[in-house]
Amino acid sequence: MSCRLKFRQLRGTYSIVRLAPDAAIPDWAVKGDFTSVTRTADELSLVCPREEVAKDIDAGPRWICLKLEGAFPFSQTGILRSFLEPMSNNEVPIFAISTYDTDYVLVQEEFAGVALAALQRAGHERAG
Repeated sequence: MSCRLKFRQLRGTYSIVRLAPDAAIPDWAVKGDFTSVTRTADELSLVCPREEVAKDIDAGPRWICLKLEGAFPFSQTGILRSFLEPMSNNEVPIFAISTYDTDYVLVQEEFAGVALAALQRAGHERAG
């Protein structure tokens, strides 16, 4: 299934941080327009605006965040795959997060141009 999707780039850059699985969720990790907190038995993963990361934490590479526009019903399959495939075919590192309503894809900033061009060639439309 090939879908043509609309997406927009969120403002600023983001960091993806890994903490110990039993670490407390830091206050800085939940500030901003988009954050994600995922705890597993192995780790605590945090995605947040880069400027919010505490100075004593390694913020890692800079990421841009692309938000797919629209809510997608769970019965609609292939949405994320159709968006990721053009980037994968161009060896763009990504980090995908799904929420109840939509998907967010983080792309390392140094690959942003390649990613955006690949998405355009695949027929996806950048909004706003």
